[in-house]
Parts: sequence; C-alpha cells; structure tokens
Amino acid sequence: MLNVARLRILRELYLRGTLAQVAQALSYTPSAISQQLSMLERETGVQLLEHVGRRVRLTDDALTLVAHTEAVLAQLEQAESDLAAAQPAVHGTLRLASFQTVVLEIAPRVLTLLEQSHPALEVEITMREVDAAFSGLLSGLFDVILGEEYPGLPDPVREGTDRTDLAPDPLYLAVPSHGPWAARPGTIAELASTPWALDPPGSASGDWARAMCRSAGFEPRVRFEGPDPLLHAHLVRTGHAVAFVPALIATDHLEGTQLIELPGRPERILFTAVRAGRAGHPAVRALREALAHNVAERQPRRPTLSVN
Repeated sequence: MLNVARLRILRELYLRGTLAQVAQALSYTPSAISQQLSMLERETGVQLLEHVGRRVRLTDDALTLVAHTEAVLAQLEQAESDLAAAQPAVHGTLRLASFQTVVLEIAPRVLTLLEQSHPALEVEITMREVDAAFSGLLSGLFDVILGEEYPGLPDPVREGTDRTDLAPDPLYLAVPSHGPWAARPGTIAELASTPWALDPPGSASGDWARAMCRSAGFEPRVRFEGPDPLLHAHLVRTGHAVAFVPALIATDHLEGTQLIELPGRPERILFTAVRAGRAGHPAVRALREALAHNVAERQPRRPTLSVN
C-alpha cells in the first residue's frame, strides 16, 4: 500500500518545483523530503525523479502517480466532508486566505455572524495575493480563498478547485476634494500629468489600472506604488494623488474624496475557491453562506459624478 503522506510530498514537488520550496512549505528539511521521496520510489518500484543539474524533474511515471494522488486526496476530503455533514453541529478550524480590502471590510462582520450561528467553528485568516493563495489552497495550507478577478484579466478556474462567485464590486476613480488635483476631469486622458497611487505591476489590480491609463493614451505618473488600498485612499484624501478604488472600501474610507464613475462601469468579481473535495464540507458551506449574506447586505457609496 502506497503511503499517502509521501504521495502528498510528490504532489507538492509537482506544484512547487523544487525540493527546497517543498521543504519550506511542509516545515521539513530538504534532506528529509529527499529521503521520503526515495522511500516512495522503493514502494512503487519505479524511478520518480530525474536530476537535471542541481534540480530534479518528475518522470512520466511520477506524473501518472501525481494524477492518481489528486484523485485519492480529493476522495479523502470528500469522506471528511461526508462525516462532518453527519454531525449535529458545524465545528473545527477553517483556514481562509484573502486580500486586504476583503479582510478589512467583510471579514469582521463574517466572523461575528459565524460566532453567533456556529460557535464551535473557528476561522483563521491570512492575507495573501491570489496566486500565493491558490498555491496554498492546492497544497492544503488553506481551506478557502477569497479571490478577485479584474476586467479583461480572467482568472482561470484551477484544476481540482471549486469556484463560486460572490459579487461584482464596482471600480471607481477617486480624486481629491481639495488641492491642485481636485478638479473633476472630463476624461481619464486629462489625468496624464496627475500623480497616481497604484498597486504594483504584476498584480491583477495594478495591471488593470495601468491598462486603463494606457487605453486613455498615457503612462501613469506613479507617485506611490504598493498593495495598500487604504494608503492609496489616504493619499487621495490628503490631496497628493488620484487612484482607482473598489466600491468595497468606498463607504468607510473615502470621505474627503470625490468618487467618479468610470466609463463602461467596470467591476471586479469577488469569488471563493476551495479544493473540489471540500466544496460540500459543512464548515465551507457555512463560511460561503456568511460571506454571501454579508456582501448582499452591503450598501456601497456610489458616485454622483462620471467621467468619459
């Protein structure tokens, strides 16, 4: 009988690519990981790894075994879900990965709701960007992730995961209410010389924002670059920059700014994703229901102005 723990290590190597990354993710030493994989080779009787320079590469037999491992792990998680569903109360620990605007605006209300409806369920929250969150989800570090998908940048449904869209979240332009950058623009192109606060390139939000500026015919003059929407809002509020902001933070954090509706009314999509085998777990269902309930009750501040 093949050892499931060693199969997990092989799958982790397939996902992460190097023994060092697997060791870091699983809190082992690289030599311990290598030893476990050697034992798995003896169990299977086939070569699983090939050395290419200082790296290792999975053989065709290893890839076949990884595919079976995916099915085995999904079936085991389905068994856990079935057992949990037969219990009288939702309990246990659920590990959630999300990004800052959701943690800031939605998580506290959701935690309160779950404490009232499912007191035996504990939720642990970690802030991660979407790609890192998916990596942790597939390796078992997280149980649920809250993700975002920006217009024109579709986020593919990863194999072995179950995705449920939560809600659209409108995207607005925020400009100062005072200072040299307070004049309401008629078009985005008029902001070509204005300082911007943007997320870093390579992030979905940062790439979308730069694409919006470039489609208007200019490269944004970035005064602040960083993944902190509250700092973006603060720079706008104090008159130092303009920024694109999601409606999720508009109600409580954009007083003192002018919100302007963008052409085409773009929206990001908020979604949850879990491993396919855990989609029916009572704890996962409870969290998804609490998130959906909270999002449905929100009344975001909407702009009274628009730009072409």
